[in-house]
Amino acid sequence: MTPAPRLTLASKSASRAALLRGAGVAFEMVGSGVDEEATKQEMLHAGPKAVAAALAVQKALAVARTTPGLVIGADQTLDLGGVLFDKAESLTEARDRLMLLRGTTHQLHSAVALAQDGAVVWEETVSASLTMRDFSDAYLDGYLESGGQSLLGSVGCYMLETQGVQLFEQIDGDYFTILGLPLFGLFGELRRRGVMAT
Repeated sequence: MTPAPRLTLASKSASRAALLRGAGVAFEMVGSGVDEEATKQEMLHAGPKAVAAALAVQKALAVARTTPGLVIGADQTLDLGGVLFDKAESLTEARDRLMLLRGTTHQLHSAVALAQDGAVVWEETVSASLTMRDFSDAYLDGYLESGGQSLLGSVGCYMLETQGVQLFEQIDGDYFTILGLPLFGLFGELRRRGVMAT
């Protein structure tokens, strides 16, 4: 029986690692070292979805050049009316971000790529559409106080797995896409390649 290919996550993301670990997937983690800001500047007019896809590919390739087996690269962008948003750097900026998103619909584009021997062998970008309710200023202040610095780890300044779910009135898209790693397509490809049991 041929052993399953080694699997590496080209990221130091605790949330992506937790998703894979929770699903029972064995993997290693290696930071990609990709300059995300440079890519975003180069792709200013490409749109948030294309940026997510490009970054996922770059991360997978960067690690696959020196790491045997299959390498997972992933990225997520927040898209409000075609404008790409980065993570907030302070709670003041987080408050401004949530005020901007309040009462509107935005998209999260989650891209994932698999690379092996320095070449991309599979990629997918999945989008989710999220509509925030028109919450009060008082609710927002309480939410920021409760969440604190942890909110800065999410590009939207929310975490659906905690109180962040209360910010929304409608969500169209799967949970894993929203958390930044669309697992269903990825797992299908890993099964096809003999990394996961069928």
